[in-house]
Amino acid sequence: MRDFTYGRDRLADLGVAGRLEWLVTNGIGGFASGTVAGTLSRRYHGLLFAALEPPLGHTLLLSKLSERVEIDGLTIPLSTDQWASGVVDPAGHVHLESFRLEDTVPTWTWAIGDTKLEKRVWMEHGENTTYIQYRLRSARGPVGLSIGMLVNHRDARQLTSRGEWEARVEPATGGLRVEAYEGATPLWLLAPGAEVRPAADWYRSFELPLEAEQGLEHVEDHLCAGRIELRLSPGEYFTVVASTRRDAGTGAGAPLALASALARRRAHERSLIESWKRSAPAAAREAPLWVRQLVLGADAFLVDRTTPSDTGGRGVIAGYPWFSDWGRDGMMALPGLAVATGRPEVARTILLAFARHVDRGMLPNRLADQGQGLEYDSVDAALWFFNAIRCYHEATGDDELLAEVYSVLEDIGAWYERGTRSGIMVDPEDGLLRSGEEGAALTWMNARFADRAVTPRQGKPVEVNALWYNALTSMAAFARRLKRASDSYQDQASRVEQGFARFWNPENGCLFDVLDGPHGHDPAIRPNQLLAVSLPDSPLPGFQRRAVLETCGRLLLTSHGLRTLEPGHPSYQGVHAGPRERRDGARHQGTAWTWLLPHYALALERVHGQRDEALALLGTLGDLTGAYGVGWLAELADGDLPHRPRGSVAHAVAVAEALHAYHALAGERRRAKRRVATRVGRVPELAVV
Repeated sequence: MRDFTYGRDRLADLGVAGRLEWLVTNGIGGFASGTVAGTLSRRYHGLLFAALEPPLGHTLLLSKLSERVEIDGLTIPLSTDQWASGVVDPAGHVHLESFRLEDTVPTWTWAIGDTKLEKRVWMEHGENTTYIQYRLRSARGPVGLSIGMLVNHRDARQLTSRGEWEARVEPATGGLRVEAYEGATPLWLLAPGAEVRPAADWYRSFELPLEAEQGLEHVEDHLCAGRIELRLSPGEYFTVVASTRRDAGTGAGAPLALASALARRRAHERSLIESWKRSAPAAAREAPLWVRQLVLGADAFLVDRTTPSDTGGRGVIAGYPWFSDWGRDGMMALPGLAVATGRPEVARTILLAFARHVDRGMLPNRLADQGQGLEYDSVDAALWFFNAIRCYHEATGDDELLAEVYSVLEDIGAWYERGTRSGIMVDPEDGLLRSGEEGAALTWMNARFADRAVTPRQGKPVEVNALWYNALTSMAAFARRLKRASDSYQDQASRVEQGFARFWNPENGCLFDVLDGPHGHDPAIRPNQLLAVSLPDSPLPGFQRRAVLETCGRLLLTSHGLRTLEPGHPSYQGVHAGPRERRDGARHQGTAWTWLLPHYALALERVHGQRDEALALLGTLGDLTGAYGVGWLAELADGDLPHRPRGSVAHAVAVAEALHAYHALAGERRRAKRRVATRVGRVPELAVV
């Protein structure tokens, strides 16, 4: 998929259109999502999931709009619903002529004879407000449009049954006010220029097939709170507004003026593209459409995170529709989401925020509401922090930030040397970093089920030590930059490089996944070893780098990512589907992860100098952007053919690593360091590197 446009051949097939998903976001963690067919296929589908405690507190308020048109006295339904009985009724998807993305705005066109009706959905940036706009593109005369408004009020992870609450639906200026229960956040449904009639009818037993496939509860009820009636003339627009704000899009001087709502969205998108083009003109000039789309998509993950102590805070949502902001994912994603897209000021804010949360040398891996309840359960989040700062500094030359966080970085290294939580400590014998206690899962392979770690990896994981080596080489470079003593860091890095030789497994011709575990060395062939080649500094000699690349390419590489375990291993599971126990069991035991493919592309260029081949390999992700979440990269895919995409529809690290790798491979070889405005002034222009 290159232009994110779908025609009748795919839209009329509910088995296809009901699995292609769209997503729009609002910059504070809220979102709207659904299928291109218009069906509700999972609990995370709806037109307004408000972030009531930004960027969290995701609450479904508007489930869907059920449209029908009247043409020449004939009523034709346009919406599509699946019911627990197995019936599909109505089946309006058969009238869809096209679905396309206009930058980030999903757009449908229904065609019934010579009548064509368009629909667009977008959100107000920074507000829990969704716009659903209709335009009668062509018709012989006015057409009647009737819209049912189905509402809810639940946590995004839950489902609703009739009778759980009794809503109060009241007329309001321009529409309706819906309060699900006393004290609930009201939903304002506004339809200026139309007749709006309140109602309170439950629509029961919607079937959610994607939930059923995962062995989860899959039947839900929604409340029809009212109906909109109007007539549209050819060329005329009409917009429905769903918001937690009473004045959204209406009233004199309202900040969300309805007439300019879409223009504001377009302007925001243009600003993102312009920032990217200024930052990376050569890469942007040659970029295929899917890269441009991911640049726009990157913005969805960079959200406002205001707390009492930080009114200008920012965060990184790990993925949509069900993840929150996580430390490890945030540090992995920042170089691609913010630096590569020309928004280093966002990266700076987030890096400084996480620096304030370092405790006993560790970065929090989970951030709860309002900064409370931090969880320190990751061995590598702090190590990815070093890498994020390195990427940021290489792009900006911001010595002020480097000086501000340097003592924090020193503290992380000191704690890792002497030991911190969960058995994390440098082994004085070989300089390698070990981690893990009974039952812990501290690496990115952290799937758990029934309080059991699926892949505990206790000992000395290979990618953790590749990151540790890069943290030390980075510190040596940082120290030199700030004119401080660097010898100790260089000596430590040399020691780790020598100790890293222990990872070589001559029998398999690649690296052990874990050294010195409870049962000795783990020879399982996993993609973690690839980071010892793809990260900026490699502790491996040339022949081992080539061997790692060859082994990963032969046994793990797919068009959608790298398998997490070689297919010949007894524990290999090639399909990530079914009940949670089965999915969690497969998550890191064969499932292919998208974010690893860009690392393979970088390694290919670094080992063999094959830049064009690496870019072509990275380009296979372009097809994935149209195969699951339209315009996004999925979290993972089956290890077995045909490598069906799975997991979160829009994954921050997958998008970020693709952007980071593309810009590293296609960008200018020599470029001036960009200046970044800081609180006390501007960083001086640095020499061309």
